Amino acid sequence: MDQIFVALKHWLLGQLATILPAWLLPVVSALMSIAAIIGVFATLFAIMTILERKGLGRIQNRYGPNRVGPFGFLQPAADGIKAIIKEDVVPRAADKVVHFLAPVVLVIPALLVYSVLPIGRNMVAIDLDAGLLFFFAVGAASELAVFMAGWSSRNKYALLGAMRAVAQMVSYEIPLILSTISVVMITGTLSPVKIVEAQSTHAGLLPDWFVFTPWGFAGFILFMISANAEANRSPFDLPEGESELVAGYFTEYSGFKFALFFLAEYLGLFAVSGLGITLFLGGWNSPFAALDFVPSWAWFFAKLLGLIVLFIWTRGTLPRLRVDQLMNFAWKFMIPMVLINLVAAAAWHYVGGGFARWFVSGAIVLGSYLLLGRGLFHGKGITKRTYRYAE
Repeated sequence: MDQIFVALKHWLLGQLATILPAWLLPVVSALMSIAAIIGVFATLFAIMTILERKGLGRIQNRYGPNRVGPFGFLQPAADGIKAIIKEDVVPRAADKVVHFLAPVVLVIPALLVYSVLPIGRNMVAIDLDAGLLFFFAVGAASELAVFMAGWSSRNKYALLGAMRAVAQMVSYEIPLILSTISVVMITGTLSPVKIVEAQSTHAGLLPDWFVFTPWGFAGFILFMISANAEANRSPFDLPEGESELVAGYFTEYSGFKFALFFLAEYLGLFAVSGLGITLFLGGWNSPFAALDFVPSWAWFFAKLLGLIVLFIWTRGTLPRLRVDQLMNFAWKFMIPMVLINLVAAAAWHYVGGGFARWFVSGAIVLGSYLLLGRGLFHGKGITKRTYRYAE
């Protein structure tokens, strides 16, 4: 079962080799991988939309979608049909070419990054030695697409939303990338496949995943916070703030173009979550050696589903930040913390085995967290919130 999809692809290529020229087979192989990636993650996008709406409804004590299909589970299909047939309205003053290209430019990088993500054992489209660099280099194009959408709309709310988004994404991309360097330091490679293989052992009760080390746990938390901000999700959804910006940089988009923005946001969220799984949660590896009989790809998607639930939970519980709070948190806490975490990772490597490296690395992480947190909130007059029902 673990290699069923790999075996199926090889069997299909073997059948096609009898009727196609040899030079065409690599192209067909690439197209098979592309079709599989798009099909799987587009389906996951549809599933997450319904789970998120029903989950948020449960959190906020209201009904979620419950009319289209059994328990409302055909709602994503209805939304997709509506997006396709809805009128495409373009502002008269808009730059029509850039306005059209923006959602396309946003979706393409969101799909390209999947080519270096190891979804299972022997299940990676392109096994690059510098796959981590490829992931971040391609993903950086999303800032350009967001600015294209806001600028081409000729709308002040869209432009403000785009400027907010670019400032936020650039600010949080720094801790996102720096949080991965600790893993590169320990493993000595930029290959996602080799990083997963470095976490495949089970020395004790817990697996040798990096998240079970002081520097790895801190790096994982910092990585996921930065990923949440990069995806413009609550509580970091200021670029789309409905109360002040209508809908942010895609205010002037409707129909299928709006659906592409929606799709790109979720695809980017899945991709960065998959990278977090690869770097810190052991990738396709099982948590216990006795469970190795479970297919590797099943473990990857189980971990991905867990992170998706975490993102939904966060969106339903945390209030939106202000712009100044957002930037202060990035530059005064996140970036210093990830830099100090690199020192903690170096201490883990050089101090040696046993309790000593746990103590030294953990003390660096915990002490830095307490000092930076105290400095960030000192003099702010922040008190504990009390929530009460209206009477």
